[in-house]
Amino acid sequence: MPDAAPDNSEAEALEAGRLLFARSWNFVMGTGDLASLPEPAAMEISFAGRSNVGKSSLINALVGQKALARTSNTPGRTQELNIFAADRGPVIVDMPGYGYAKASKDAVRKWTRLVFAYLRGRANLRRVYLLIDARHGIKENDAETLKLLDKAAVSYQVVLTKADKLKPAELAEVTERTQAALRKRAAAFPDIIVTSSETGLGIDKLRAAIATLAAS
Repeated sequence: MPDAAPDNSEAEALEAGRLLFARSWNFVMGTGDLASLPEPAAMEISFAGRSNVGKSSLINALVGQKALARTSNTPGRTQELNIFAADRGPVIVDMPGYGYAKASKDAVRKWTRLVFAYLRGRANLRRVYLLIDARHGIKENDAETLKLLDKAAVSYQVVLTKADKLKPAELAEVTERTQAALRKRAAAFPDIIVTSSETGLGIDKLRAAIATLAAS
């Protein structure tokens, strides 16, 4: 029996993603004041996740630039909304990391106010990519953020990071467990993207997902 004809849609999405992120990306600004954000014109996507989940490393891998987003081994370093943009492309917003154990209650409240106000106030925000460390799965702080995203009624998609740190069977198990936790959440996009900034795993699929979103 002859093989089925190949589906070109995935290949086209991958190529669109490659072209979208082949542009030169630049750091625009960092701010904790929503009033100073750029006017909501181009489509925005944002990245959220626990401190040290690998947001900066993933953004750098996504745009193919080693030092666009600053990386640090110090949890909780990013305390602002950091904005990145390219010519004629979407705007990337790197949200402050959460879950830093030494953060004060006041810092946690400040983070919650800033992020929730941003989520509810940006009409051009199309999707939040919530990064979850594949080694740990959804932790308590991640679950609280899922509730915040649901409350804000913003479309979001989970991206597993640091997948290279797990064996295939372990990765399959945490992916299945994460999918089960998301099934009852109406705002959650059903597909999980598995990535590694170290090996490049899944970066092309994340680019393709963003390109498809931009074209819709």
